[in-house]
Amino acid sequence: MTNKQMTSSETEQTDDQQPNPTPGTDSLADRGTDIGVETSSRDDPATVTDRTIIESRDLDVYYGDDQALNGISMEIPEQQVTALIGPSGCGKSTFLRSINRMNDLIDIARVDGELFFREKNVYDDDVDPVALRRRIGMVFQSPNPFPKSIYDNVAYGLRVQGQDDNLDEKVHTALERAALLDEVEDQLDSSGLDLSGGQQQRLCIARAIAPDPEVILMDEPASALDPVATSKIEDLIEDLAEEYTVIIVTHNMQQAARISDKTAVFLTGGNLVEFDDTTKIFENPESDRVEDYITGKFG
Repeated sequence: MTNKQMTSSETEQTDDQQPNPTPGTDSLADRGTDIGVETSSRDDPATVTDRTIIESRDLDVYYGDDQALNGISMEIPEQQVTALIGPSGCGKSTFLRSINRMNDLIDIARVDGELFFREKNVYDDDVDPVALRRRIGMVFQSPNPFPKSIYDNVAYGLRVQGQDDNLDEKVHTALERAALLDEVEDQLDSSGLDLSGGQQQRLCIARAIAPDPEVILMDEPASALDPVATSKIEDLIEDLAEEYTVIIVTHNMQQAARISDKTAVFLTGGNLVEFDDTTKIFENPESDRVEDYITGKFG
């Protein structure tokens, strides 16, 4: 991961609604066919060279008569951190929720265009959104642990999906990957609600990665946290990108510059104005509008 740097901040309202998981019985071995695409084996990061895992083509999203996204086309690379930035109401969270069909939960939402996960259009009629979300996990803006023990929070998705073999090992592995195990190893029976805000968010990340998804979506995961907790989340995101594809919406441009490999800049009207390597976006953007936004002239 290259060093990242740079500038100001922005804010966008996000929807913290989380769907209730639907019980299923598919194992990790089976999930390659549950949405009609092959499951990729984990690759050495050195061998992954900007291979596309998510691609949108002329994607439009409407909430009733209001258009939230306007013809979004981009290719998101595997096992890297892609940041989505832009002013409030520009559509970046809407795009994030489109990837694993969270917008299906909004009655007035309508999606046109195509969005591919490993070359399979996730909006095809034969795609089960619940199965899709097992492959593409999500972490929300505010920490939302269940009113259960730390152990049961992490084990929840595994049990729902029938992955209760070697449960202790999977829970411990998820907590370790989320950089939380050392802090909670002796209190796994304690309520997840008793943790600090930063610990709760890392618990939610552990819960999201426990079923071993391929993509992790993060909607402003550090916006409610103090600087120390935010730093831990940022370090964790960079570590997770060694195994997962991470797509993060952030209101903080310095954060995007620090942790991401690619940056997509959404501006008013639900338009994707520029998408490129993060260093180029922040140091030499092609669009004058992006430069004005990055330097704080508007937004």
